Amino acid sequence: MSSSRTSLFTEDWVVVILGLGIIFLALFGIVVPKPSFSWDSLSILFSEIVAGDNLLKLGGQFVLVYAVAILGALLLGKPLKALLIVFPTVFIITVFALILAGNKTVKEYNLEAVIFSLAIGLLISNCFSLPAWFKEALSTELYVKIGLVLLGTTVIFGEILKAGSLGLIQASVVVLSVWYFAFWLCKKMKIDQEMSMMLSSAVSICGVSAAIATSGAIKGDAKKLSYVISLVLITAIPMMICMPYIASWMGLSQEVTGAWLGGSIDTTGAVVASGSLVGEEALKISTIVKFSQNVLLGIAAFAISIYWTYSNSKSAENAEKPTLKVIWERFPKFVLGFIVASMLFSFFISPETVAGVKDSLKSIQGLWFALAFTSIGLETNFKDLFVHNSKKPLYAFLVAQFFNIVVTLVIAMVLFR
Repeated sequence: MSSSRTSLFTEDWVVVILGLGIIFLALFGIVVPKPSFSWDSLSILFSEIVAGDNLLKLGGQFVLVYAVAILGALLLGKPLKALLIVFPTVFIITVFALILAGNKTVKEYNLEAVIFSLAIGLLISNCFSLPAWFKEALSTELYVKIGLVLLGTTVIFGEILKAGSLGLIQASVVVLSVWYFAFWLCKKMKIDQEMSMMLSSAVSICGVSAAIATSGAIKGDAKKLSYVISLVLITAIPMMICMPYIASWMGLSQEVTGAWLGGSIDTTGAVVASGSLVGEEALKISTIVKFSQNVLLGIAAFAISIYWTYSNSKSAENAEKPTLKVIWERFPKFVLGFIVASMLFSFFISPETVAGVKDSLKSIQGLWFALAFTSIGLETNFKDLFVHNSKKPLYAFLVAQFFNIVVTLVIAMVLFR
């Protein structure tokens, strides 16, 4: 293996550079076409998905993300030799997961590509002994943070305002109340503060993205983050399937149901899937509410970073004083990329330009997330994940999620009745 080089930037600044770089490439005309993964028969699979034209589009995405990954390693001073081997391997596994998720039958069960990415990665890592150099070359947080910067291009403030302020009001009330309850519960159960912060954010804001953003803000442990992400994904599936039928049994309107789904279910894809089971109005409202929670992600990460700085300064004798300089140093800079992308696409770029690049950027954003989940699976071992000490966070997560469901239903019935 080649030795590490001196890092030119922190990881968060590298993410901002890479994420905004991808966006500006698209805005300047270098738009990578979106490949198709939808198929319902073997004939369609071989004639359209693995056909030459679609493979060229997929190859274009590979060149882009591979180049970005290499540039990221150079800027961070990381060795390239392992990455040159590992990244294509992760990409191939991820593409296989995307193809599986694109099957019509699979889509009917509302299973997302990231679930397959994580599952395949976990299967490989728990059935085979991966070498240390392979796992060291995985850059899970880098991939996810790039995806989060690109996510900013879809958070259009104007669309939320046009649909009304109720979604933002609900999101604010739910995030504050559920986050505080979850954090209080974790404290009562004597769960360490780092796990408590990630778990509380995941339950209250927007699941995986919030957990990762919080981990970045507090420089959290990767194993704890993997555990929280697994909890989010595992609980999202039954909620996504069961809640629409529970809402129907309760006789809730589409508006109330959509607000309930959008505020309770942690992953955006699962929200869209469950809203679609109810109807167009439920889908619209659920998306707005989840969108509103995504908007709060950057604000929450900033607040958490400040809290974490002040909290640590009081708990440790030699900790740095929480000056503005210290707060800035610990602030997750990738949030700035998210905000810049959102502001650009909300107020400064014409609708025609947005329409021309949004599908490409959305596809690349999803690819980065899928690559990250594949990496999480490859670096996670069940022996480390489900240990005795992990039972308390599991119980806390389930109780907090139940509290989230009840509180969100009450608020939805008040605001959207």
